[in-house]
Amino acid sequence: MKKENLGRYFQFFLIVLAAGVIFPVIYLRTNYQETILEVFNMRLSDLNNFYSTLGMAFVVGYLPSGFLSDRFSAKWLISISLIGTAVCGFWFAQVPSLGSVNIIFLLWGFFSVFTFWSSHMKIVKMLAKSSEEGRFFGILDGGRGVIEALMGTVGLAFFAAILGTSSALADKSSALVAVIYLYSGIVFVTGILIAIFVESDEKLKAHSEKSAGRSETEKFHLSDVGTLLKNKYVYLMGGIIFMGYAVFWTVYYLGGFLQTNVGIDAVTVGTVTVIVLWMRPVGGFIGGFLADRVGRTKTISGALLGGSILLVLTAVMPVTTSPMIFYVVIILLGAFLYAIRGTYWSILGQSKIEAVMMGTAIGLISFIGYLPDIILPQMNTFLWNTFGDNGGYNAYFIVSAIFGVTGILIVVLYNYLHKPSVVAVKKPVVETT
Repeated sequence: MKKENLGRYFQFFLIVLAAGVIFPVIYLRTNYQETILEVFNMRLSDLNNFYSTLGMAFVVGYLPSGFLSDRFSAKWLISISLIGTAVCGFWFAQVPSLGSVNIIFLLWGFFSVFTFWSSHMKIVKMLAKSSEEGRFFGILDGGRGVIEALMGTVGLAFFAAILGTSSALADKSSALVAVIYLYSGIVFVTGILIAIFVESDEKLKAHSEKSAGRSETEKFHLSDVGTLLKNKYVYLMGGIIFMGYAVFWTVYYLGGFLQTNVGIDAVTVGTVTVIVLWMRPVGGFIGGFLADRVGRTKTISGALLGGSILLVLTAVMPVTTSPMIFYVVIILLGAFLYAIRGTYWSILGQSKIEAVMMGTAIGLISFIGYLPDIILPQMNTFLWNTFGDNGGYNAYFIVSAIFGVTGILIVVLYNYLHKPSVVAVKKPVVETT
């Protein structure tokens, strides 16, 4: 049994590693936006357009990624995703034309969602016992945060060592290209490790508590999709993730708020946002363990409530307030935001979804839950145009807090439907085909 658990944990570690290494090369703008603009000789609007292309590929890919992971080996889909992402990174390191860059971002969206997203979530679900799901999904997000933070730290060290004190464009290009090669190489090696050490879907299912395999009648059929679409928990979970992810999105605006509204210098802002980044493993791990100890829905509700309160506090505090208070509030807010993101997938096992449909369900839930990737940029453009730069941040944080409260209400409804008395009156349809 101990040997079996060791094998499960090692494979889980590799999936966490895959989830952590695949996105840093795609989101290089987090630390190197100005350098990218200079090296690639592009405008900020060009870069925003590339990320819009990426976001559209994400949203379009979520649902079919579920179908794909139910029809093909999740292990090989993940391996292909990592290697494909790495190859695109090597291409990006050549500093190609803007037309080629647009194709690269489109391919990154394909490999990081269509072939990757549902597959890696499905394997985590199969590796976790029912009593471990909360901590496994919490560790997945928290561990991914540790890996991303470590890659960011090492990448920045490479960048600084190569660039030194130079401001020459050629040196900036060399430093940026080195970081791209570093990130892409790590992704490539991880893809090979997944191919070698992660077991096939059939073997993973043999470790689950419910089944030692999948019979012919238990295989995926398109006719089963109708059953899934009748499952109310799928839509409720999609709504919970939508609201939670909308609240989480504020993490990308905390640095801009400090610099624009509070008037903090760029170096100090960078220090605070790096600390916030390290709140990801803290929030993910603590949230995951609390989910298993006090309850998954209680933990999600608590994280949403804490995040909403701190968002309102951040928006209404006078800018004359001591900067140190802003730092503390924003770092604490970061912990709640990452706790939200680290726990909202933990209720997947409670959602009355058959194992054979798990990948498709993850795709459908993700399609609903991650729509903020498309909606929020347009909403924020409206808020900034209406309230200005300073007022735009405050309005955005307050609107996000409203999303959080709405999410709590959906969690309450989800939890109510799981009460024994309710289930006894009306059983979910999803259990049979």
